[in-house]
This record gives sequence, structure tokens and C-alpha cells, in this order.
Amino acid sequence: MNKIVETGDGTVGKALEVLDSVAAVGGPVRFTDLLANSPFPKATLYRFLQTLTHQGMLSYDPDRQTYALGMRLVRLAHTAWSRSSLAPIARPHLDRLSAELGETLHLAQLDQGQVLYVDKRNAAQPVEMFSSAGKVGPAYCTGVGKAMMAHLPPDAVEQVMVRQSFHRFTPHTYTTPAELAAELTAITKRGYAFDREEHEPGIICIAVPILSDRGRAIGAISVTSTTTRTDLGALKLLAPRLRAVAQDIAGDARDWRFPEQ
Repeated sequence: MNKIVETGDGTVGKALEVLDSVAAVGGPVRFTDLLANSPFPKATLYRFLQTLTHQGMLSYDPDRQTYALGMRLVRLAHTAWSRSSLAPIARPHLDRLSAELGETLHLAQLDQGQVLYVDKRNAAQPVEMFSSAGKVGPAYCTGVGKAMMAHLPPDAVEQVMVRQSFHRFTPHTYTTPAELAAELTAITKRGYAFDREEHEPGIICIAVPILSDRGRAIGAISVTSTTTRTDLGALKLLAPRLRAVAQDIAGDARDWRFPEQ
């Protein structure tokens, strides 16, 4: 379980940290397990859990004595997905591209410096990999993450950069800000990003940003495959098609008030 780190955002911030800690478990969790990873005293943690439960953000199972995410949170998440996510607008474009290419497609947005996968299309011959819709992944070692970071203004890049762990997932992972900064410069010049087995062995992709009229990244799309089925040279040939789809999505999203990163 991830240890809770206080953000200094007051009572609301602390309550959200507790909510995050329950979500991070991936299933029902007991109070004692939460307490073992919490910076809050026992009474404080219990009070936050009670408040979140009363507000419907958490649910409590008295038989198993466990906490889980509540239905009110599910309703809020659904509203956020439909109103602040590119997924509903991008869906027909992804459907057409999926039928055309038969490879895995990802649609992602940046969330607190990390990649939030908001939609996915599986390949005709599915490949097991980390990503799935609703899952959060690292930005510094994924194609969609780097494609979006490369099109952020300098001050935003700095803020996102400090949120990266630079954990070495594979021998190809960038592990320093300097390495990543050089890669982002190259991505900006060529207009697309690669994942060169940086997050998962054998998994490669090409990704392009979805840009607003002001050139800000509101998302990214990628085509993902494996080194046993293709190579980066073949994926590079898909860059013009991906750019065209990204422009179509951006055009459809023009009148929709998406939060720009």
C-alpha cells in the first residue's frame, strides 16, 4: 500500500489523501491497514473515515469491517468522465482507427503530472499490458505522457517534471530529468513520441498530442504494439494518420471546456 503523504492543503486535502489511500488498495481495506500507512493519528484517521462514509464517498462493510469507495464517488467520477474527459468526443474517432489498424489504441490526459488513461481499444490480437481505461501510469516513460509533456509551457513542464519518480522499469527507461528534457525537445521538433520499451519490456508505441487552438496539450493518443509484431520504423509510418485523428478530436473538442494542462 502507498504511504500517505501530507500535502499541506488543510482539512479537505487531508480527507482526499485518506480517500486516495483507500482507492490505492484496489479493494476493501481494514482500518488497521490504513492506519499502518497513514501519517495521521488513530483518532484523526477514524474521524476522516467516518466523515467520508457519512458523505457517501466511502462505504463501510460492518460484517468484514472494511472500507471501500462509495457510490457518490462513482457518480462524481461518471460526471467527470462525461464532462471533463476527451473519451466521449474521441470515441468515434478511436473506433474508426481501431477498425483500420487493428492495433491497441490509447487515449490519455495528464492528471497531477501522471498519465490518466481515459479510453482504450484492444488490438485484434490483444496483448497483455499495464494500461487500461481509468488507470494511472507514469508520464516520463510512456509515449502519451511524453507527447503531452513536450507541449506544455516551460513552467508547467517544471511542475510535472518534479512529480516523476524516474524509477527504472526497464534498461531503456529515462532515469534523470536531463535525459527526459532532451527527449522532450526532440519530441517537440518531430511532433510525435515513442515508447521504446521504457515502461514494459517488449511494448513499444508511437504517440501524438491532441492540441488546442493555442497549442496546449489537452490529451494524447497512441498506437501500441510489441517488438515481436512490429518495430519503431513501422510505427513511425503511422505518424501522419495519428496526427490527422488528433486534429479531428481537437476540432470536435473545440467548443467543449476541457481543462488545459
